[in-house]
Amino acid sequence: MLVGTRAFYVTYFVSTTNKGCVLVADVVIEVKDLYKFFEVGSSKVHALDGVDFKVYEGEFCAIVGTSGSGKSTLLNMLAGLEKPTRGEVIIDGHHIEKMNEKKLVKFRRDNVGFIFQSFNLLGTMTALENVAMPLSFRGMSKEIRLKRAMKMLKLVGLKEHAMHKPNQMSGGQQQRVGMARALVVNPKIMFADEPTGNLDSKTSKAMMKLMREVVNKHHKTLVMVTHDDSLAAIADRVIRIVDGKIVKIEDHRQMDELQEDKGNEE
Repeated sequence: MLVGTRAFYVTYFVSTTNKGCVLVADVVIEVKDLYKFFEVGSSKVHALDGVDFKVYEGEFCAIVGTSGSGKSTLLNMLAGLEKPTRGEVIIDGHHIEKMNEKKLVKFRRDNVGFIFQSFNLLGTMTALENVAMPLSFRGMSKEIRLKRAMKMLKLVGLKEHAMHKPNQMSGGQQQRVGMARALVVNPKIMFADEPTGNLDSKTSKAMMKLMREVVNKHHKTLVMVTHDDSLAAIADRVIRIVDGKIVKIEDHRQMDELQEDKGNEE
């Protein structure tokens, strides 16, 4: 069985030590033969060069690479913010590479939550108002919007900061507000782009722990882009990308089980 921070819902991951594991969750993200080329003068730059992988429901997946590796371009493709040169991006059964901008906006609004490196909070709004803002496009009354936003602030441990504006909060607190804002629409999938890039090491670890808890307790699928191996270690799987190609996929759940088995045998 799985222990520690990566405890999973039984509906997601059924596993038995040396007998292998069985994945019973739905595939929520599937990337097939994905390419992205950019013209730079007379040269063609391969930002993504034949990328294939899947992400399962309730999984925390980290895409790791150095600057220029293609990881941010890949995240933009998954979020429908950029179009691939060729290939397929299937999110929850929908081919988003075929959608026009109007359909993409609706799809993101209904299915996706974003956590940004730079927080992207509106300075004139309180934490509560920032979190409630995405709900204003859904025809909800102000009372319902604020009630749901307060619930999300409580979830991330910031209920007492609800009436504070961004300049009255630390970087870590602002990022928690950003997470609450991403969660308030109850997204099926969450994308995080270097979410700890503007945080110190201690605050970064606390933020990663919170992200892990959200995935576990609320059964969210989370895809995070990072350059930091120590932060990626908390993910269920790590996809390593170099020069636009996936060079390695590490499954930390299997590693946890192997270590547990070894300890039991001793």
